[in-house]
Amino acid sequence: MKPRTDFSQLSAHTAAIRRELAKVIVGQQDLAELLLTALLADGHVLLEGVPGVAKTLTAKLLSRTLDVPFSRLQFTPDLMPSDVLGTSVFRPQRGEFEFRPGPIFASIVLIDEINRAPAKTQSALFEVMEERHVTQDGTTYPMPEPFLVLATQNPVEQEGTYRLPEAQLDRFLFKLHVGYPTMEEEVRILLGHHSGFGGVTADVVQPVLTAAQLADMRQLVRQQHVEPKLLEYIARLVGQTRSHKGLYLGASPRASIALLNGAKALAALRGRDFVTPEDIQYLAPAVLRHRIQLTPEREMEGGTPDDIVKQIIQQIEVPR
Repeated sequence: MKPRTDFSQLSAHTAAIRRELAKVIVGQQDLAELLLTALLADGHVLLEGVPGVAKTLTAKLLSRTLDVPFSRLQFTPDLMPSDVLGTSVFRPQRGEFEFRPGPIFASIVLIDEINRAPAKTQSALFEVMEERHVTQDGTTYPMPEPFLVLATQNPVEQEGTYRLPEAQLDRFLFKLHVGYPTMEEEVRILLGHHSGFGGVTADVVQPVLTAAQLADMRQLVRQQHVEPKLLEYIARLVGQTRSHKGLYLGASPRASIALLNGAKALAALRGRDFVTPEDIQYLAPAVLRHRIQLTPEREMEGGTPDDIVKQIIQQIEVPR
């Protein structure tokens, strides 16, 4: 018999992160679980929602629970690639150029309203998000470990937003929808602000995880057991997006890898050393919704990418 993997330390650390987030954030348990899944799977996250639903606050608080360098960028229409990556500065004393790293050189990078910058600035993120390094003047500068981009965006229908390029979207492990709170949660938010004259500040959230501990947790995740039939199941799910009549753009093999890595991380987060079909089904919308595009006809009918993903899950036989 294969020895069971000990997830006690992983569970203790992730529970501590949840407790720290709950000091400020009301509700949003599913969002916290998916953010932790992405953290364990070493993948970037795109958070979408209308203004005011705590997208930026949640991402900022998650970064505070980790004892690693943090940086925040506010994307605007006039932002240049050098404002993100850094630039070369001439040093007359030495008679040479010196590279000054930009704010992207941090372990946790929060990009606020990522879809308010034009395509020129978006393209600056392609290399660093995929290859974890920046090439400037023929020299490659590696990013620190860990390296995680948490980006927020407003729905594309809103004023002053740009549609993100497909290549940019494909580099995000998950796209998560942040919705409105329930009535009970909103009452708790109001009570907190009323009694505390503005609510609890983010300063109450303390670091509970180091870079070395996160690396150990990710190593456990990579060792997760996955049955060959589940690998085929993932390939079938993703492959179906390429032939679905309601889609004109299907998901790439990068989506299959993302679904596999995410399922392994989710299983570990839930205390299991093996992946189940339910893990894959649960993560499929978050992995695929930003990687597929509807046909104009399906869009006019009011369809959504999530509807297509659910339809595909129902059509494909679940391995047992």
